[in-house]
Amino acid sequence: MWAVSTLTMLVLAGLLPDFRLQSPDGDSVTRIAVTAACGAGAFGVLSVLVWPLLVRLLLLVPALVLGLLVFFLNGSLLLLALRLNPSGRGEAAPETAVMVAAVMSAVASATGAALAVRDDEAYRRRLHRLATRRRGTGPPCPTAPALVFVQLDGVGHDVLSDAVGKGLMPTVARWLSAGDGTPPTHRLTRWRTDWSSQTGASQLGILHGSTFDVPAFRWYEKDRGEVMVCNRPTSAAELQRRAVRHTGDSGLLAVDGASRGNLFSGGAGEQALVLSIATRRRGRENRSRAGYFAYFSDPANAVRTALSFIAEVVREIAQSARARIGRQRPRVSRGGLYPFVRAFATVVERDVVVAAVMGDMLAGRAAVYADLVAYDEVAHHSGPRSRDAEKVLQRLDRCLALIERVAEHAPRPYRLVVLSDHGQSPGETFRARYGLTLADLVRAGCGLPVPRRAERTRSGAEARAAVRAALRRPVEERGEHHRPSRRREPVVLASGNLGLVSFPDVPHRMTKEEIDARHPALLTTLAHHPGVGFLLVRSAEHDGVVLGPHGTEIPLAALHEEPGPLARFGLGAADAVRRTHTFPHAADIMVNSAHDPADGEVLCFEEQIGSHGGLGGAQSHPFLLSPLTLTPPTGPDEELVGAEHVHSVLRRWLQELNAPGLPLTAPAQDAEDEQAA
Repeated sequence: MWAVSTLTMLVLAGLLPDFRLQSPDGDSVTRIAVTAACGAGAFGVLSVLVWPLLVRLLLLVPALVLGLLVFFLNGSLLLLALRLNPSGRGEAAPETAVMVAAVMSAVASATGAALAVRDDEAYRRRLHRLATRRRGTGPPCPTAPALVFVQLDGVGHDVLSDAVGKGLMPTVARWLSAGDGTPPTHRLTRWRTDWSSQTGASQLGILHGSTFDVPAFRWYEKDRGEVMVCNRPTSAAELQRRAVRHTGDSGLLAVDGASRGNLFSGGAGEQALVLSIATRRRGRENRSRAGYFAYFSDPANAVRTALSFIAEVVREIAQSARARIGRQRPRVSRGGLYPFVRAFATVVERDVVVAAVMGDMLAGRAAVYADLVAYDEVAHHSGPRSRDAEKVLQRLDRCLALIERVAEHAPRPYRLVVLSDHGQSPGETFRARYGLTLADLVRAGCGLPVPRRAERTRSGAEARAAVRAALRRPVEERGEHHRPSRRREPVVLASGNLGLVSFPDVPHRMTKEEIDARHPALLTTLAHHPGVGFLLVRSAEHDGVVLGPHGTEIPLAALHEEPGPLARFGLGAADAVRRTHTFPHAADIMVNSAHDPADGEVLCFEEQIGSHGGLGGAQSHPFLLSPLTLTPPTGPDEELVGAEHVHSVLRRWLQELNAPGLPLTAPAQDAEDEQAA
């Protein structure tokens, strides 16, 4: 590597006019080569010794700012290396030093990787440097098999199956033996979400065993006068606290677990990039940003990720321009900061989380759960089956291959489980189809003035919250509280194709009779609109009723015999609606958009052409990909329904792999104390 770095420095000195390795009067070839060797050696030593210290100091600044400082810091190290050169011949302009340092780091990384491929022990040593924490003088690593759970956010069962069939995911195809004749190592199972088909509900259920009282991605709580938003750190912390109190234990990862890139901790002792702890003061017990240090402490990683980040921004701008020029339909705006949000999700978050998982495996942790949000972010804006989204699936498959290879070097056997929290359903936006938002329709039904130009609803993409946390702006963006300007005006919120209407001046959940008395035209306006599939409201006479077009009104107790408008939404829709009706914070009016079973499309109440959050289409059908060495997730005639059921399956597998009698739960009080810290 030293030889390659020396050669790289000589080539750059010959190409760049502001980078010299000789005196103005000229030097011999031998002296120039010695100068390059000394400079490359000094730069390599500084990268190993000084760079980690700089990164640790710079953890005081936002993580994304650290990413932007990568090139400047690397260039500064090169200038220092040239000054330390005993020949005294090296010289470079500051802007040239940045370029030279970036190229040398990239070449060193590629060289190290190429050499490590031929030497398994070198590869293992290289991976060990990425470990976020080491066991040190602790007890020896257990020999019992452990589990790694990788969540591919938003990848539906059908999308995964089609990607395997197209050859986009060769690693997954090999596990399933898709057409190559070798015996399979994994099984693919489809499961069904609750009505709220989004990460906040699903991941809370998977990690903490409860989805109770999570009616949507965002909802208004009358007793607190606040809007809960699942990807807001304060809301995530509150939801985790409620789940721990509801279930009585800390979570799936309570015993020697690690949580990476998730909304919730799962009770893990090791946490990095976990949203529910993002607002807490950083200390010994708060490792929310440790993943950034573990990754960026290697300058080659930092440079490679920074260059990939820039390339992804350019790629998104080009793909967006191609969609506009080709008049692609449906299409949503992809300007503003979105290219940077996408690059963060598909590059920075992916690289940091995968590196953290690799470190956890090399440290021998018993259970690791990581969320990769790249596909979900791209599919929201490009479509679930778009070429852009397929490219992301290919990169995620390479991440799985890397994790699989790291398992070969881990101190204990690992079983790799891959799953998703929901799928995505395609379709144009409600606003694009009808020229008004759900909020406009509600205001019209209430007899309130409707603005000429509908205001865009906020995107529910999980990556935006991760970006805000990385920028140290984790609580909320402007206007996200949604506090009504007038107490009698309704609060209208959107979670994909699920809408929620609440009247903040009424302290209880209103009944159909009360809503009709107050706004006689509202429920009729909503139920008869062609973009609305059905409504759920409380009823003084029937407890709860589902409303549909043409005056359809079906009590919840009669849905199995007469599903009415729910028939188009498939098996389990009635059970999902009935369960949500029992939630204390269900909205006064729950609105699900129309759904076309022929093409699986829904109408999103947000500005997304791939959406999730309600009922209809592929959004309700994620997957669970598990090794055949584990027991089947369900019986022969049993369906896997709900994130709470998935939680019980994952907990059962942990119990199977560990020695009998090993506790897999922690007292709920421990987790509550952690949240209150």
